[in-house]
Amino acid sequence: MTVELFDARQCALGEGPLWHPERGQFFWFDILGKRLLSQDASGPLEWAFQSHVSAAGWINFDDLLIASENALFRFNIVSGESERIVSLEDHNPVTRSNDGRADPWGGFWIGTMGKSAEPKAGAIYRFFNGAVTQLFADITIPNSICFAPDRSCAYFTDTPTRNIMRQDLNGDGWPDGVPTLFVDLNNEGLNPDGSVVDEQGCLWNAQWGASRVARYSPDGKFMSAIAFPARQITCPAFGGADRTTLYVTSAADRLTGGFEGQTFGYKQAATGQCEHQIKL
Repeated sequence: MTVELFDARQCALGEGPLWHPERGQFFWFDILGKRLLSQDASGPLEWAFQSHVSAAGWINFDDLLIASENALFRFNIVSGESERIVSLEDHNPVTRSNDGRADPWGGFWIGTMGKSAEPKAGAIYRFFNGAVTQLFADITIPNSICFAPDRSCAYFTDTPTRNIMRQDLNGDGWPDGVPTLFVDLNNEGLNPDGSVVDEQGCLWNAQWGASRVARYSPDGKFMSAIAFPARQITCPAFGGADRTTLYVTSAADRLTGGFEGQTFGYKQAATGQCEHQIKL
């Protein structure tokens, strides 16, 4: 089991990795570069946008729901056509979207943050049944949005707090009670970025500035870590035909040389959950 370079294109801020289970295709974003990237049998693929784009979920074989700095929109992979679905903080020029993921009920959780990481400028929302509802306010850098395989809870972090939180969910996927502490990384000085949960309920967390993805048990205990040849590791996602490849994005922002900002794969890490389908 070794880390391999999946894609050598450098991203200023690689984020939002998504394995599309019907297409068998991997997608990810360069937020600061305002682009969506992928690969298929023809080679590297890339789509440019006018605003920051950061995260996506799959709607059907050809359509993604993409989060931009002021909206959620439907994007057709083949034609490149877009359709605005709902606004997202379009009244606020300070913010943009960041980390997000589809939930097991067909909804989509998405975080917003200040474009210059202004303290508490952002929030975390849920898009469900055509509407966007704010779940958590006063967020500086939202990350680690992911879901337990038994639908019992969601996870998230406000990265500067260095705490990954666990949020119980009710039968419709809405928060039930208040968030509780899952993992505290303050003593280790680690910065939690994006996360994904595997089929066994273990959480895999990218740790910004530490060149690694760490795995935590369902009760929050550290299990292991995978080292990557880039310092600013941003987000993992499981993919491949059997969902045993861990794809990992990174950021070259303010760094030079080496593998900074490139995208990696680690085979036979574990078996991931199938990415949930979004229901519009």
